[in-house]
Amino acid sequence: MSWPKPTFSKNQVNKAGQILVEGRPDLERLWWAAEVLNNWRSCPGYPINTFQSTLREKIKLVDPEALVAQRLKRTPSIISKLKRFDSMELARMQDIGGLRAVVSSLRKARDLEQNYRNSSFKHELVGQRDYIARPSPSGYRSIHLIYRYGNDRAPDYNGLLIELQIRTRLQHAWATAVETMGTFLRYALKSSEGPKKWLDFFALTGSAFAHLENCPAVPGYDRLSAKETFQAVETTAAELDVRHRLQAFTIAANAISGGRKLGSYHLVVLDPSTKTVTIQSFGRDRLEEANLEYTKTERRIADGDAIQAVLVSAGPVENLRRAYPNYFLDTREFVNQLTRMRSRAC
Repeated sequence: MSWPKPTFSKNQVNKAGQILVEGRPDLERLWWAAEVLNNWRSCPGYPINTFQSTLREKIKLVDPEALVAQRLKRTPSIISKLKRFDSMELARMQDIGGLRAVVSSLRKARDLEQNYRNSSFKHELVGQRDYIARPSPSGYRSIHLIYRYGNDRAPDYNGLLIELQIRTRLQHAWATAVETMGTFLRYALKSSEGPKKWLDFFALTGSAFAHLENCPAVPGYDRLSAKETFQAVETTAAELDVRHRLQAFTIAANAISGGRKLGSYHLVVLDPSTKTVTIQSFGRDRLEEANLEYTKTERRIADGDAIQAVLVSAGPVENLRRAYPNYFLDTREFVNQLTRMRSRAC
């Protein structure tokens, strides 16, 4: 198949990022910037595909039941990140192309991390963040490894950055609930944007999840004991009616439209107002077409259509639901963990 390749210089990519952040009403400049971004965002497709093959081989040795998924960062998320960080340049944004491994336990997460650290390949490890040993104040916990791609057989992609996230199922359940609630509140909670009461709640529950895994607590909540943390979660969850809200979202997932057909790439569109999800699947030889459809959908969003969209790859559609449950309003695991904490709060 023909994989998209970079067709613009890094200076042009950075210029496009500046234009998109400024958002000035110069349509010609905006269309050019959108074209540059669309190309730049699609280019990690080939490196991600090769990384995924390696990841699946390593997973077999660590946790055969682990979930592996890959994704390209959404345009709104890219622009939002550029706006949040003044020094950020589009050409060096390290998480445009990413893979995620969700394993069953903390030990297996560490085993997979060490497997990568001990590997010898041409891809250079250029960044790392251990949000498990040092949780984010938002409550987010995961391991991030950032690689600079290097492959003599595909030099066009050399230098592109690929981010690997390694999570446990508990950490994945927390992140799922944050994104789902953020979608319905219409705030980017995962980027620490939104009502303080909700940001505080998820920081608190992130610390509670850390206690469940015997890990360092989230800053700001590290003086609370495990029992005190669970009690605070129970009180706050009741005040915000979290269980009923998330259970309602889960019930809405039954309204999903779309078949169980196979495909390498899936364009997933969530409509919060109707609580429905649609999936458009593309074979591995149709990545360019998938990106074009993705761009059309994002133009609808830019024009005011209150939907959410993401282009992902996770194998069959049923695996897609496991990999990106927030796009299917599936927060049952998070609700189950709240119940588990309630029993420990007594």
